[in-house]
Amino acid sequence: VQLVESGGGLVQAGGSLRLSCAASGFTFDDYAIGWFRQAPGKEREGVSCISSSDGSTVYAGSVKGRFTISSDNAKTTVYLQMNSLKPEDTAVYYCNVRVKSGYDYWGQGTQVTVSS
Repeated sequence: VQLVESGGGLVQAGGSLRLSCAASGFTFDDYAIGWFRQAPGKEREGVSCISSSDGSTVYAGSVKGRFTISSDNAKTTVYLQMNSLKPEDTAVYYCNVRVKSGYDYWGQGTQVTVSS
């Protein structure tokens, strides 16, 4: 399984970024694909994900209303549109695929830095 992220960078507070993740090398029937993030000195936390089975989405409370997750029809490319970015959104963002057994696949991570 390969997860390749792109789209991170440096942006001022209030700005926007769009992350992309292209997943390949798997044929799972039922999984969730989405994003986690990890800020320095903090634990990795879930940001948002989308279900392959019904397209339902989940958001962390801290990003709800500001971030939007979407995907292609095959649910193998996922996007995270991040608007109204805040300095506290600064983190390494990781693409994640969680299969039905609970096993996680991870991308290499992409840095998002929001300056105040």
